[in-house]
Amino acid sequence: MSQTKKVRRQSGVEAMAKVKTLRTSARKLNLVAQSIRGLKVQRALNELEFSHKRIASDVRKALYSAISNAENNHNLDIDSLVVAEAYVGKNLVMKRFSARARGRASRIEKPFSEITIVVRELGEAA
Repeated sequence: MSQTKKVRRQSGVEAMAKVKTLRTSARKLNLVAQSIRGLKVQRALNELEFSHKRIASDVRKALYSAISNAENNHNLDIDSLVVAEAYVGKNLVMKRFSARARGRASRIEKPFSEITIVVRELGEAA
């Protein structure tokens, strides 16, 4: 007995890529995600290429992955793709300690984040 086909979470003109463990805080990552929301894909890639933020290179890889998913898995035209959604979520937090004076310790938190990028193909009318 075969399994039933899974229902796609996106519509027919969308593709998605998700990176689950990026070593930065969600607040910093959201600044980069805001800069590409709603842009055409080529413009978004240029924004990320010349961004001074360290995490922009990882977001650029995720955007390339979303473009590849759109082209290979869903047969979408990459010239008419737009970054429809780019949203950020929190992930695990590594907890470390730093030795302080008089035998005390303080906590250092090293957060991880995740980003989801959804690209959508614009129709000829748009």
